[in-house]
Amino acid sequence: MELLPNCLYIVSTPIGNLDDITFRAVEVLKKSDIILCEDTRRSLKLLNHLKIKKHLISYHKFNEKKQMNTILEHIKKGKILSLISDAGTPLLSDPGNILINQCISKKITIVPIPGVSSITTALSVSGFSDKFLFYGFLPKTENEINKVLKALSMSQFTQVFFIPAIKANFYLKKFKEFFPSRKLLIAKEMTKIHEEFFRGNIENFKIFKKSLKGELTIVISNLDIKKKHVDKEKIINKIKKYLKRYSLKDTVDLIIETEKINKKELYQLCLKIKNEKSN
Repeated sequence: MELLPNCLYIVSTPIGNLDDITFRAVEVLKKSDIILCEDTRRSLKLLNHLKIKKHLISYHKFNEKKQMNTILEHIKKGKILSLISDAGTPLLSDPGNILINQCISKKITIVPIPGVSSITTALSVSGFSDKFLFYGFLPKTENEINKVLKALSMSQFTQVFFIPAIKANFYLKKFKEFFPSRKLLIAKEMTKIHEEFFRGNIENFKIFKKSLKGELTIVISNLDIKKKHVDKEKIINKIKKYLKRYSLKDTVDLIIETEKINKKELYQLCLKIKNEKSN
């Protein structure tokens, strides 16, 4: 396989099991003059496993702009460059977007070398609809998380997130608040020896008693409209809860997405409860 000079290869690497790399990815890495990687120590483990020795350039979110001219100069000189991330497919919640856009603007050829992604790996065993939205890492502050999840809770599609394992219980409480009627899959250490999947209905999901390590891939099920049913008491409790934090309109919009109830009827019920609280 002959590689093209003056271009950038985007190479997917394993998310855990080193044998998950593709034949084509191995060939591209072997024939690259320079490999751009987030953490050279982590990348060396993979390259040593593949018996590949190449010049590595550290390329991460803190030095993307600083390294730009050096990288573009290497490409201009006809060097074969590959970009890899610490794990999985580059640019999916990983650095590289600035470089890609620079290459596009300068008409530098970009060649994708597909492979493993924790997003599709988790989704493939979820049992949920394959019509999905990928968000990536959720915000760290509570106000920002609430804004994001409130907006996403109105979507009927399957949703995929990344979260730090150490904050699993914190985010789980948020999922319970905004996605109470859906199912949840938590994927831990996929393709590794201690691979584990946790499944269940979000509202009944128990918090973890022991702290987890690493990063988790979260898959929240699509909203099954056919299975919706009216639970008046449940709706009233939701209204009371949401009215403490949201406007009347937002409360109606949030509830109508997860409960099978006439919108006009729901509005009147919300208005009644709000007036009762005011008196």
